[in-house]
Amino acid sequence: MRIPLNRLAWLKSGLFWRTFVLLGFLITVSMAVWVLSFRMLERGPRAQQMAAQIVSIVTITRAALTHSAPEMRRELLFDLASDEGVRVYPLEQSDQVEPVPEDILMPELQTDVRAKLGGDTKFAGKVNDVSGFWVSFKIGDDDEYWLMLERDRLEHAGLQWFGWALIVLVISLLGAGFISGLINQPLSRLAFAARALAKGQQPDPLPEAGPTEIIEANRSFNQMVDDLNRVESDRAVILAGISHDLRTPLARMQLEIEMAKLPADARDGMQSDIGQMDAIIGQFLDYAKPTDAASFARVDLSALLAESAHEATRLPEVRITTDIGNNISIPGNATDIQRVINNLIENARRYGRTAGSTIAEIDIKAGIESDQAVIEISDHGNGVPDADKECLLRPFTRLDTARGQANGSGLGLAIVERVVKRHGGQLQLLNRKGGGFRVRISIPR
Repeated sequence: MRIPLNRLAWLKSGLFWRTFVLLGFLITVSMAVWVLSFRMLERGPRAQQMAAQIVSIVTITRAALTHSAPEMRRELLFDLASDEGVRVYPLEQSDQVEPVPEDILMPELQTDVRAKLGGDTKFAGKVNDVSGFWVSFKIGDDDEYWLMLERDRLEHAGLQWFGWALIVLVISLLGAGFISGLINQPLSRLAFAARALAKGQQPDPLPEAGPTEIIEANRSFNQMVDDLNRVESDRAVILAGISHDLRTPLARMQLEIEMAKLPADARDGMQSDIGQMDAIIGQFLDYAKPTDAASFARVDLSALLAESAHEATRLPEVRITTDIGNNISIPGNATDIQRVINNLIENARRYGRTAGSTIAEIDIKAGIESDQAVIEISDHGNGVPDADKECLLRPFTRLDTARGQANGSGLGLAIVERVVKRHGGQLQLLNRKGGGFRVRISIPR
């Protein structure tokens, strides 16, 4: 029988189960080999011991019956049955006899008993529907009897030995599970912390305890997290300082332009350039701004989307279509979520104009799928080649050849991805059927 590969995926993906199955397999095989070896070596001595026991009981019983007075035999048979579990019955030709059940010890046991009691000794597993271990013997030449022993008397030791072997196997498998967990727990903890860090979350420091290799790995990971936090903090401080130093002269330039007697076209052009520079500086700060998950609160996503869509209708050459579900809320930072929505709408406005038109048609949808809040913002432009989608998420990257020339810093989608990851969500860049570009965001509710 061939097992489908998808049913073995759990075995390939989990290091705990791979370790446990390997240890369990080795323990089981070792015990099976040990049991087989032990039984092969024990079979002969054990069969001889059981044969000697049977011969001894038969011999003593026969001697007791032979030397007892006829009137005392009934009492003697009663004592043997009640005290020793030995029953003696006359052997009749009409007895209904069933053979002894097959057993690896039985052939050798019967050979040894016949060697002591005689070759005509009979054995049975059931006589006249009474189960037991039956063996025949003679008193004199004519009187033949059945001696019946309870099978528990012969099988008790074997069953007890099997029970102990089963207990040892269970304990060994439990030990294998404990060892597997002990080995894989530090690795699982490290993998969980690495996933949290990749999502932009702040993992708890890993314990620096255990074997030397685990201590070194956890210590290195903790040091890496500290270094990343320090770099993040330094970058935010640097960008904040740069923005302050740049915005001060920009404000002076704005004031001088207002006061200077310049032609209207020149004034508007200079003010547009200054506004663009200020917007780029703001994008730098948005990209570098850290998000504190501890400050998350319930955010009414439906209201934010409706508000952003309403504001977008005031933009020139924009047509908005909405399909927003009611009462969609997520845990997060309302300001950051609003920034994500505005960035996507602005990106669609700039780059998603319908072919042959000056109008940017933007579709905004929101709903709930499998306990996830799903946002989709689409345009009707030219779309993006599949090979270039990943490049859109890189900071300071713009695909001008695919999306048309426009002003910007190339941080819009990078900021979106950064915020979505910090909210535990997923960002997908897709091409819309019928033409256009679609951004899909899924955030846990």
